[in-house]
Amino acid sequence: MAVVEGSPEIGGEKRMVAARSSMVDSFKGCGLSGMKIDKEELRRRILIPRYLRLAMVEAVREKNPVVVEALKEEEEEGVAAPEAPLVVFVNSRSGGRHGPELKVRLQELMSEEQVFDLSSVKPLDFVQYSLACLERLAASGDSCAKITRQKLRIMVAGGDGTVGWVLGSLAELVAQNREPVPPVGIIPLGTGNDLSRSYGWGGSFPFVWRSAMKRSLLRAATGPICRLDSWQIVVSMPKEEKVELPHSLRHLDGADFSQDLDIEDETLEKFSCFGGVFYNYFSIGMDAQIAYGFHHLRNQKPYLAQGPITNKLIYSGYTCTQGWFCTPCIGGPGLRGLKNIMQLSIKRANCSNWEQIPVPSDVRSLVALNLHNYGSGRNPWGHPKAEYLEKRGFVEAHADDGLLEIFGLKQGWHASFVMVDLITAKHIAQAAAIKLEIRGGDWKKAYMQMDGEPWKQPMSKEYSTYVEIRRVPTQSLMINRD
Repeated sequence: MAVVEGSPEIGGEKRMVAARSSMVDSFKGCGLSGMKIDKEELRRRILIPRYLRLAMVEAVREKNPVVVEALKEEEEEGVAAPEAPLVVFVNSRSGGRHGPELKVRLQELMSEEQVFDLSSVKPLDFVQYSLACLERLAASGDSCAKITRQKLRIMVAGGDGTVGWVLGSLAELVAQNREPVPPVGIIPLGTGNDLSRSYGWGGSFPFVWRSAMKRSLLRAATGPICRLDSWQIVVSMPKEEKVELPHSLRHLDGADFSQDLDIEDETLEKFSCFGGVFYNYFSIGMDAQIAYGFHHLRNQKPYLAQGPITNKLIYSGYTCTQGWFCTPCIGGPGLRGLKNIMQLSIKRANCSNWEQIPVPSDVRSLVALNLHNYGSGRNPWGHPKAEYLEKRGFVEAHADDGLLEIFGLKQGWHASFVMVDLITAKHIAQAAAIKLEIRGGDWKKAYMQMDGEPWKQPMSKEYSTYVEIRRVPTQSLMINRD
């Protein structure tokens, strides 16, 4: 989520920059050459045979992967598997008016059965039933089902949170030894769309979207596959504290504590845990507080947010109301920096020991970033020169290097200049694992977010809250459009 557009002096200019950026992204995604793509040729490449489509839909509808009748007549007639079988998930609630219209357009280009609306079909149900149905048919000797399962690719029409939801569900295939895992492409319908930008799918929904969809589907079928690190986060907190979790996090059964956490055995029963996976970033501080307020405003008054550009303008104005620019003047000393409530430890690459890292006193937002893109296409980490990297013990950042870049944002003025690429953020560390210990005091709560999904984290004076981040051993697969 964008966290910067709000300075009274340069806010107007930044709103224009944000709007121009979105317009440029839209034109880039137009794909006018997509109008030259023959619809029938596209369908030949991606259309799954009818008996398999029906079997997959029936399996997820009945929540049962065992298909009694899979139209065997068509199979016996030698129906061939497509060159690049494709399934699309559409978040029809994203993208303002475009979600429902996009769903209809995709069904026209493919088939009704290959387009799943996330409001009615959850990605995990698709994994547990539709893909399991294909696997059962393949195991019974159906060669078409076998090839379709092996070559399957997935497109996700939605924002970063939606893409992460699908990627997390697909990761269950690895846990259940049901590989291969289908690679994922993106149709950007969200506000930030940083995952989409990182893999060449653009930063906003294209203006000439009806013709652009043909080109997007073709690129999804033919684009190269890249790897993406994913990161598991576990938050351990006192049981008496209550927290409203975003859908990307879930309560963990039993104690899920690392041996590295400094918690005495007799106090373990006083803690509860929740966790999830993120792909782009985790942050704590003022940027997450602004995102939290924006999300609640959008949920309460959805008519205010009808598209990416409108969302960014509302977000920009909301930044000014949350005190990022004036809190150092009006707040007490205990409210001026994260170091008052937080202790940061990291593990460096190829190192098993935790190292405590000082948090600068003026940092009010701490971000652990996996991708180059953050806050609607900005790169706060920047592109440091080789001499600087060597001096600081850093390496060049990549999305599959097993490292998170940790940086800090100070007051809103600093963040504003960072986000318009005038300066870089405050570099703190690169880490293969992160541990945060948070203790309440003057602060009763902290705001956190991951991949644009914020939540309000209560804090206790008596017990610490722990946040631990580790890389998931298996990388996700992404389709690169470029």
